Amino acid sequence: MTITQLTYVLAVAEYKNFTLAAEKCFVTQPTLSMQLNKLEEELGIKLFDRSKQPVVPTEAGFAIIAQARKILSEKGSMEEIVQHKKDVIAGELKLGIIPTLAPYLLPLFVQNFTKKHPHVKLIVKELPTDILITRLKENRIDAAILVTPLYEQGIKEEVLFYEEMVAYVSQKNAAFKKHYVLAKDIDPHKLWLLQEGHCFRSQVLNLCELQKTSSGMGHFEYEAGSIETLRRMVEMNDGITILPELATLNISAKQQQLIRFFRSPAPMREVSIAVHRNLAKKRLVEVLKKEILLAVPEKIKKNKMQNVIPV
Repeated sequence: MTITQLTYVLAVAEYKNFTLAAEKCFVTQPTLSMQLNKLEEELGIKLFDRSKQPVVPTEAGFAIIAQARKILSEKGSMEEIVQHKKDVIAGELKLGIIPTLAPYLLPLFVQNFTKKHPHVKLIVKELPTDILITRLKENRIDAAILVTPLYEQGIKEEVLFYEEMVAYVSQKNAAFKKHYVLAKDIDPHKLWLLQEGHCFRSQVLNLCELQKTSSGMGHFEYEAGSIETLRRMVEMNDGITILPELATLNISAKQQQLIRFFRSPAPMREVSIAVHRNLAKKRLVEVLKKEILLAVPEKIKKNKMQNVIPV
């Protein structure tokens, strides 16, 4: 049994396809298959049911996959110890981030991070919160940037900053005439929302106290896949949406005129970096966290932990 073989096992488990797993491991499909066959012969069990598409683990395979993740995590811990003793910052860091943060936060820190730490390979995956939590628990990613609190057993959260939520209002909408808005000023029939699965959607529903009336209302018939789509829908049509503060940083002066702030205390979303409690790459995550905090605008750093809207 080798580390390489265990790496191939996890790749097939993740991609559910031998050819794709081989591509991700930068080897040929026959090479990967040969190594997995050797491992199965050594163990005396089949790890994957190859008759099904996509490929699925056998009952024994699930147990071996879980153990392989632990072994590779421990290998990462050993490498972290060695690098720390050598005072070297190097390695591979797999980072997950939710879609409502990725386009606004990543450009702020990625370039500086890669410049300062050329020996770190940063792999970023943009995924919804529920998938990120699963991947953290399975050690398939090292850290995730998402909205908290999560209240997930085995997951540690460290707050990065608090991001204000603001209204983005069409000139045709009644709320446009107001200097500040209240949740009750938002007409639910003209509220543009993200589609199911986005934590920001549930926060908007909580902010506007719409959970109990969210079924059977016409304004939920169109659900956008991105914040940028919501913004365009407001600009081109009557309506209102809610934006996170980072999404307002680089908009035009004309677009700024459509922003309306909520009365104090402003609603906030809590943005954190989350890791598994048994994280191996603690030093790399700390370096990443430091770079993120350096890149976050000063105004956002000053936001306080008040009126945090639950996910």
